[in-house]
Order: sequence, then structure tokens, then C-alpha cells
Amino acid sequence: MSFLSRIMVVKSKAHFSAGGNNHPGDLGMPFEGTRKRSSNQAKSRVAIVIAGFAVVYCIVGGRLVQYGLAQPDTVSSIGRADNLMASRPDILDRNGEILATDIRTVSLYAEPHKIVDADEAVEHLATVLPNLDIADIYNKLKSPSRFQWLRRQLTPKQQSEILALGIPGIGFRPEKRRFYPGGATASHVVGHVNVDNRGIAGMERYIDNQGLADLAAIGMTSNAKLEPVKLSIDLRVQNIVRDVIANGMTEFKAIAAGAVVLDVRTGEVLAMASVPDYDPNNPAGGAKDGWLNRMSNGTFEMGSTFKSFTTAMALDSGKVTLKDSFDARFPIRIGGFTIKDFHGKRRVLTVPEIFQYSSNIGTAKMADIVGIPGHKEFLTRLGLLTRMQTELPEVKTPSQPREWKKINSITISFGHGVSTTPLQTAVAGAALMNGGKLIEPTFLPRTVEEAEAASTTVIKKSTSDDMRYLFRWNGTHGSGRNALVAGFNVGGKTGTADKVVNGRYSNDLNFNAFLAGFPIDNPQYIVLAFIDEPKTGERGIRTAAGNAAPLVRDIISRSASLLGVEPKFGEDGSALLVSY
Repeated sequence: MSFLSRIMVVKSKAHFSAGGNNHPGDLGMPFEGTRKRSSNQAKSRVAIVIAGFAVVYCIVGGRLVQYGLAQPDTVSSIGRADNLMASRPDILDRNGEILATDIRTVSLYAEPHKIVDADEAVEHLATVLPNLDIADIYNKLKSPSRFQWLRRQLTPKQQSEILALGIPGIGFRPEKRRFYPGGATASHVVGHVNVDNRGIAGMERYIDNQGLADLAAIGMTSNAKLEPVKLSIDLRVQNIVRDVIANGMTEFKAIAAGAVVLDVRTGEVLAMASVPDYDPNNPAGGAKDGWLNRMSNGTFEMGSTFKSFTTAMALDSGKVTLKDSFDARFPIRIGGFTIKDFHGKRRVLTVPEIFQYSSNIGTAKMADIVGIPGHKEFLTRLGLLTRMQTELPEVKTPSQPREWKKINSITISFGHGVSTTPLQTAVAGAALMNGGKLIEPTFLPRTVEEAEAASTTVIKKSTSDDMRYLFRWNGTHGSGRNALVAGFNVGGKTGTADKVVNGRYSNDLNFNAFLAGFPIDNPQYIVLAFIDEPKTGERGIRTAAGNAAPLVRDIISRSASLLGVEPKFGEDGSALLVSY
């Protein structure tokens, strides 16, 4: 058999051998097993892939949870861009004039790890930025951190000049800066913000306390414009008040002065100023003594203005009437002290005369009739011994004796021995004028109806009527004559208090005040002005009649028409001024 033949025989045998026993039912069985093995292998691979993805997702999820729970690393002092650009609401006066608003600005920062030459960078920056602390900036540029603030709130010119320097590693972040168009005009009312645009004084701080600061802390503020906040302040009257007291402090050579205009029907503060003050655009410039708001955050012995409350207390008790008289011929001696009148008449005085001549002796005797418990309760009822409630954060608590003795009641009756704020003195004075209703002051708009709902009746209406009469009488016949303004029927009470120096009352340092209402026949506004340690006054009179009363006169004469008060002339108010 040839070689080729043998090969064909071998192939033939191999073919039949692969077919098994050649039974019809067994045909193709080896090939079916191969397919099953392939299918099983594919399922195994898919399972492995799914398991791999599950493991990866678990690892990623675990890391995310870990990062979420971990404290963030502090690598710079920069905040989120949204926080830096967060808006504050505009602050407006009652007529819509802007008192505070946001303006866009930029701040300069450095990334120290990108600074090539710190010495050269500092030298270049010093050519643009005034008062640059070279050592401090150099240390920041050489620090290992990845971010450092260099200067906050640049001017557009400074930004342009720094860009022209081309310093690598130097950049700008957009921010917002608070701007106060009126400068110092209403600084103690509006307040100011810090470099991060957070309110830290005045109504700016009040706005933050209403929730804005909390929203900013959790990053929920934005750069969207917010609804403006309208105040009760009338910018026109505010400017007058501040101008008058600033000029008065200079003219009368005093260390401080202040004034407030209050609506007796609503408790709205129309204007309030205290000098020295400061420019909220540069609050650091007033850090020495200009930050103190003496109207609400300073307490003083208010002197004879307190005789208004002592007289009202005596009349309201029913134990004293306007027709009663008191012997003021002799000084009162008690506990080693002698109580006497400054300009004593040395005779029996009626209640209107006690008020007119500001008799310490007569006032003390009226307080003695009411008694110590009644005296303390009445002043508490008028809010003169407790902390005043209002939106302004800067409010000081009055001081009073720990234990009221008879000598305390006597001295407090004419304004010594209790220290309170000028603003709450004006608020209590408003209650004497408006029919007897105590209304807490507000720096936000308030309607008469809202004020009525929030008011507390503290004296009888008849007592209020009597006090209006006494204020009118003193305005025309007593120490209030220097506050008279033609056509506007001003009535009020002066107060000249000796200041305490080293625990003793000084004979030549006074705190002078004048509490006035107008038009006194139907009071709409209370004006209180004070002047601290004046060295002189009109016609050389250093008491309140010579300086505090003229301040009130100037405020009313310039602002009454703006407040909508129509002047009246003649006994019945029907006379007209005619110019030919």
C-alpha cells in the first residue's frame, strides 16, 4: 500500500472514532457541552465585573462620607465667593432717601507659593498702596500658606495700577463695601459694618440680629438685591439736629451734646444725634470718643427735667392739685445735707410757681407727700429706672440707689441720684404730653394704630392736661422762654445738673438739658437737647436756659415746617403774617 493510501485510511479511522458509537441519539453531544462551558464562563465574568463595580462604589461612597464628616482644613482666610459678594439691604429714611447701600469693590490677595520674588513684589506694591506695612506683607508673601489677604477694598485706580505691575501670584477678589452717603449725619442711628460687611453697630447690627448674620454664617446669602429697610428717621430733620448740636458744642465750648425729635403719638424717632460722632465710612477715625451714642447708651443725672415727673406723680396721686401751695421759705436739712433753691423766692409757692421757679424745696415736699414706695413705683412705671426696649442695640441700663431712703427720694425728685438716658427721658416726657400713654421708642415706621396697641397708660388724662399747662406756663413765664419759636407754641422744662467728679458734685461742671413739647396746645413732637460741660451760653448764662434751651429753639424753628406743623399767630391762632 502506498504512502498516500495509508494516510487516507488513518484519516478515515479518525473520522469514525470522533463520531463515537454512531448511535443516532448520541450525535453532537460533545459540541453541546462546549457551549455550556462558554455560557458559564461568561456569567462568571459578568459577576466578577459587577462585584468589582460594587467594591469601587463602596470605596468612593465611604470616602465621600469620610470627607463629609471630617473638619475642613484651613488653608486660607478667604471665604466662599457667594459670601464675599453677599448683599446687605439698603437702609432708607422715611422718605426713601438712602442712608446706607452696597457698592462693588475688589480686595487684593496673594498666593505665596506662586510668588517668585517676595522682596520685589513688596517694593512694587509699596508704590501703589499708601501706608503699606512692608514687614507684614513680606511675611505674608513668604508664608507657607496658599492664600493671604494683602489689602481689602481697593479703589478702581489702585486695582488698575497693581494690574499694570504684572506681579505673579497676586490677584483680586470681588467684594461689596458699605457706603453711607450722609457720612456722620446719622452715624449713631444707622451704625456701621466691619470689613466683612457684617453689621456691628446701630441699625446695621439690628438687621444682622434679625437673621441676616445667621444666613450668612451658613452660606445662604447671595448677591441678589434685598428688600430695603426703611427707618422712621427723616433725613432732613436729622441733618438739622446734627448741625445744631455740633455748632452748639463749639459755640458753648462743651465736651458733648445731643438731641432727639420724637413723635408723641407713635413713638417714632424722627431724628437723633450725639456729638462727638464719627463717619461710618471710616469708623476707626472716631474710635476715641465718637463711637459713644450718648442719647441711648450714656446715662446722666438729668437735673430739673425730672421735676416734670415728680410734679406729674404728685398730681396723678390725687394728693396734690395745681391750686395747692408749699412752703419754700427755708432749706431742708436731712442726713447732713442741706437742700436749698438755686434762685429761692423764700416764700410759699403754688405748684405752677414751684415748676416755674424750679424750686428744689417745693418739689421735694411734693415727693414726700407721695412717699418713697410710690415715688419709686411711679418712675418705674414711666420706664425711667429700667432698660429701654427699642431696636437700637446700644442701650444702657439706668442706675439708681440700691436702697431708697428719704434723702434719696428727695434728691431724685429734682434730678440727682438717678442716672438715665436722654432718650428714655424724652420717651417719658412724651407720655406726659400725649394723654398719659407710654410708647416705647422705635426707629422703624409705626402707625398711630400700631402705637395705640403697643402703648401702656401710665398717668391719667387729667394729669397730662395739667402737665401741658405747666409746660406752656414755664415756656412763656419761666426758664423755657429762650426756647420760644414764634408761631409754634413751645413749652418745656430746663434741667441744670451738677456733675459728679471724684465722688462729689462739682460747682462749675454741669450737664444741661431742656425737655420740650410743641405745639404745646396739642403736642405732636417732643424735643430733648442736652449739652455736657458747657463753658458759656447765650448772654453769658451757663445754665440750661442759656444753652440747652436755645438748641431746642433752633431745632424747632428749622424743622417744624418740615414736620408738617403749621404756625399759628394771635391768641386764637387765626392771625396771619402778611408781607407788603
